[in-house]
Amino acid sequence: MKKKKLSIVLALVMLSTVVLAACGSSSNSNNDSSNQAKQLVAEIGPNPETIDPALNSAVDGGNMILFTFECLLSVDKDNKIIPGAAESYDVSADGLTWTFHLRKDLKWSDGSALTANDFVYSWKRVADPKTAAPYAETVLGMVKGFADVAKGNVDSLGVAAPDDSTFVVTLASPCAYFDKLAAFATLSPVNKATIEKNGDSWATSPEAYIGNGPFIIKEWVPSSYILFEKNQNYYAKDSIKLDSIKLLLMEDANASYGAYQTGEAMMVKDVPTAEVPTLKTNPDFHIDPLLGTYYIDLNDSLPQFSNSKVRQALSLAVDRSYVANTLMQGTFSPATNFIGTGVADWDGSSFMKNANGGKPYIDNTTYEANLAKAKQLLTEAGYPDGKGLPAITYSINDASYHKVVAQYLQEAWKKLGVTVNVDVVEWASFTPMRRAGNYEASRDGWLFDYNDASNMLDLMVSTNGNNNAKYNNPAYDTLMKKAANEVDAKTRSGYLHQAEDLMMSDAAVIPVAYYNEFYLQSPKITGSWHSPYGYWYFQYADITQ
Repeated sequence: MKKKKLSIVLALVMLSTVVLAACGSSSNSNNDSSNQAKQLVAEIGPNPETIDPALNSAVDGGNMILFTFECLLSVDKDNKIIPGAAESYDVSADGLTWTFHLRKDLKWSDGSALTANDFVYSWKRVADPKTAAPYAETVLGMVKGFADVAKGNVDSLGVAAPDDSTFVVTLASPCAYFDKLAAFATLSPVNKATIEKNGDSWATSPEAYIGNGPFIIKEWVPSSYILFEKNQNYYAKDSIKLDSIKLLLMEDANASYGAYQTGEAMMVKDVPTAEVPTLKTNPDFHIDPLLGTYYIDLNDSLPQFSNSKVRQALSLAVDRSYVANTLMQGTFSPATNFIGTGVADWDGSSFMKNANGGKPYIDNTTYEANLAKAKQLLTEAGYPDGKGLPAITYSINDASYHKVVAQYLQEAWKKLGVTVNVDVVEWASFTPMRRAGNYEASRDGWLFDYNDASNMLDLMVSTNGNNNAKYNNPAYDTLMKKAANEVDAKTRSGYLHQAEDLMMSDAAVIPVAYYNEFYLQSPKITGSWHSPYGYWYFQYADITQ
């Protein structure tokens, strides 16, 4: 993703406050009476980096996109694939042709017709290198012609609309999880007319933000709130019980916690870690498992991190049990592998348990031995006691547990003789900075988009748009390419395990902990659910007294 282009978009967001609602539409009332609109007020993050489906790579932005767009397929509360904009689909015997049959009379939120050609346009836009979509290779790399798109021939992508209600995708190789990709926010349909008319600003102003999901954006006040209202042109509008969703845009966990305490918000994602011990007995406090890993990027393109022994040393010096169980109050679990708990292998067993011959890559029970090994590796790399290694600037966004971990790293890496300076960056600027490689070391994390180990291992492919660590190993790329082209599930799994072996031995990144989601939510919210991918499905919620 191009940082300059994003900066322009963000500037437009921050400089403009668009208020289009009728009087009283931004009321905080959650009253369930028949005479009053139902509004759910929640906090799931600060100002989003972007809510353009093609450009977004963050969970908070993805959650907002789920409210306003609907893909070909969708996901239910049991994380099973269900119909979305497509009421059904067929897959050819060889697994290469996927034919989606759209619902009749689909409409955009402005009332204009939505057809299969809109999906053709949208998917080609994601694939187009000019868009710089970070997920392009991940979600479309298996589609026939994708390699030619990179050479400038966008029309070579294997997508077609034989009629207004039929969308056909031709794959270069079978993809067992392609149904999950068809339900992933990046591949939402976007409105060509509004994009051509408004350019980058289409995704920053409510009147230009035309979608096809259950809600529209009615108001957007940067650093304050985004107001979503029911889309009257949504085909299933009668099943949507809420009139509006108001998302408070907060970066400070203490502020969001305060909003919950005062009743301003009925749900908050960001809770100060210091409050966790007392909140564990509160029935409103939830800790849900997530599929994902919290890790540290060392910018591998920089000379000081080009030696894998330096990266390995910095990794071994981290006491993950202390970080997860003490600093994070047990809301995270200490990491031993890159691919964590809950991720399925080819036969439904645990990918993590099958990795590395059944042994953890990192033994968290032997921290003192790990630290001794770290000091030895740093000496072998030419930096005995850290001498000669430049001070490290560690970048984080402003969230309480990121700060706690950063402070810990200052102490942990000091044991190696390494100095750490902490740089706190506003969230809206943080992810584009990291993606562009304008950092030295940085906190990072990934929540799975679908339950397949490749979703996270793909991050380390040199050409992947989400490869923030700038890891570049041709042998790794080859293994991942073999996995992508392999039809046999067991053989494919073998390539993926070899890839994890390689990136862990290289210390491509530093896995720290496995995510759990902890949050506060009022029992008055019914009908919604929280997925292991980190999304709240409030579009299906109701509010009771």
